[in-house]
Amino acid sequence: MLTAALPTIVFDLDGTLAETAPDIIGTLNVILAHEGLDPVPVSKARELVGAGARALIERGFVLYGRPLGADKLEALFQMFLTIYSEHICDHSHLYEGVIEALDVLAAKGHRLAICTNKPQRHSLLLLDALKVTHRFAAVAGRDRFDVFKPDARHLTLTIEAAGGDPRHAIMVGDSRTDIQTARNAGLPVVCVPFGYTDVPIESLGPDRVVQRFSELPAAILELSAAT
Repeated sequence: MLTAALPTIVFDLDGTLAETAPDIIGTLNVILAHEGLDPVPVSKARELVGAGARALIERGFVLYGRPLGADKLEALFQMFLTIYSEHICDHSHLYEGVIEALDVLAAKGHRLAICTNKPQRHSLLLLDALKVTHRFAAVAGRDRFDVFKPDARHLTLTIEAAGGDPRHAIMVGDSRTDIQTARNAGLPVVCVPFGYTDVPIESLGPDRVVQRFSELPAAILELSAAT
């Protein structure tokens, strides 16, 4: 039974709940090969992933000194979406301890939701493949609303869609964008250090950093008490 006094917990997806870089970078490499460019290693994910597919493609081409015009970028973006949907979970997987942490939070009565800059269709395809869609009261991809992270409304509308109170929630993410989104919404944020960020996540000042998902319920409890 849900407890109204408990904050809604809103998760980012890529780099927070799931390691998705192999499939995302793999799709980028198909695009690069199509344009006669060499593949980039998955180790580049921290520099490239995290701001959506268009930004990923732009960043990938910048590595080769090939800036893209708007029309070319849009064409490659549409190609990316098609290819990625067919390889959404070839190598992607949940991080260790995710299921157990979700179980603990749900058992305590927290509403759980996802707010991601991954397109809605791909978010649901991935969650279905990982068999966790049913665990979330709402899933809000980049295009579910008219705004997206770091706009606070992407987060607050996600919370409302989950049946929660936008003034009483906690964001869990892995990047500068997640921290900025939470700050814009006036909400606390917990971060994991193993996701997709180009600088150490601790340097960006989240309210808590958890090294593993087994630490998340305790961090949520501390922040809940503090707020």
